Amino acid sequence: MHEQQIAAPDDTAIRVALWRALHVEADAPPHVFEDDVGLKLAAPDDGWRSRPDMSPFTRPFRASILARARFVEDLVAEQAARGVGQYVILGAGLDTFAQRRPELASRLLVFEIDRPSPQAWKRQRLVDLGLGVPSFLRLVPVDFEAGDAWWERLAASGFDSGRPAVVASTGVSMYLTRDAIAATLRQVAALAPGSTLAMSFMLPIELADPEVRPGIERAAAGARANGTPFISFFTPAEMLALARDAGFREVQHVSAAALAERYFAGRTDGLRPPNNSEELLVATT
Repeated sequence: MHEQQIAAPDDTAIRVALWRALHVEADAPPHVFEDDVGLKLAAPDDGWRSRPDMSPFTRPFRASILARARFVEDLVAEQAARGVGQYVILGAGLDTFAQRRPELASRLLVFEIDRPSPQAWKRQRLVDLGLGVPSFLRLVPVDFEAGDAWWERLAASGFDSGRPAVVASTGVSMYLTRDAIAATLRQVAALAPGSTLAMSFMLPIELADPEVRPGIERAAAGARANGTPFISFFTPAEMLALARDAGFREVQHVSAAALAERYFAGRTDGLRPPNNSEELLVATT
């Protein structure tokens, strides 16, 4: 494989892995989400805890990342208990479900969809760490910019569209056009009855709580500078309408406030996701 085909994941994927690790290191138990594998994959410099994006200013956004990750994995466990046997992660980045939860993941076929270059990097890191790629994990490289159809690549990797699945897309929709999001929703809505989609989406920045708006604006500016600008924002009503139009049988908005109540109630350290920032759509076929 040519050198240029193996490049480290983007800054966003690394940041998510480090935030998840920092939660276990810096926040008091009980931990909302425990992930030390992502830190091993990322292998940052010793001074990573002093990075500006690890500062106390970013705590609410760290909490948001933890909340959505916990929610999705709780959903996967719940659906697996009902007999669903496939889990698709769109834009997988440094997701570590297969490594952290082998007792659950091994009961499923887990499909990680990501761009070829960072996925090749991740595959090599898994090998280097002695973790390898287990038989139940399928790494599905999709070159979106070259027009690759992720649906076809997924099927070629062993996905059975005739059987129910959980599909997760978190931290992705803000980088996609409305048309691309609608196309993804239509494809997932055509899956077998009993399938579930969990997709995060960004509210318009002006709707965010005033205390976190500067942080969101800073993140948007950083994404723009990295060549991956935020281009899609939705109100909950808009996102629910888009999912209904795509053909889902049931659609539900899970707010950041609901996630905070579910996973952060009773904490005395003030850690909780910001209201009205990144929300979740849960849709079923």
